[in-house]
Amino acid sequence: MNTTLIAIGAGIAVLSALGAGIGIGIATGKATEAIARQPEADGKINKALILGCALAEATAIYGFVIAFLIIVMLK
Repeated sequence: MNTTLIAIGAGIAVLSALGAGIGIGIATGKATEAIARQPEADGKINKALILGCALAEATAIYGFVIAFLIIVMLK
C-alpha cells in the first residue's frame, strides 16, 4: 500500500510537466501570432516569451524535484 501511495504522489507531482508543456505551447503560439501582427515589436515579445517559458520550465523542474523527493524519502 505504501509503495502505491508513493507512486501516485510522484505521478501527480510529475503532472506539472504536462502543464508546463501546454503553457509553453500556448505562449509560443500567441507570441508567433503577435509577431505576425506587429513585426516591429518582436524584441519585446521575445523577451516576454523567454521569461514566461523560463518560469513554466521552473515549475516543471519543481514538480520533478518533488516527485524525486517523494520517491526517495518515503521508501
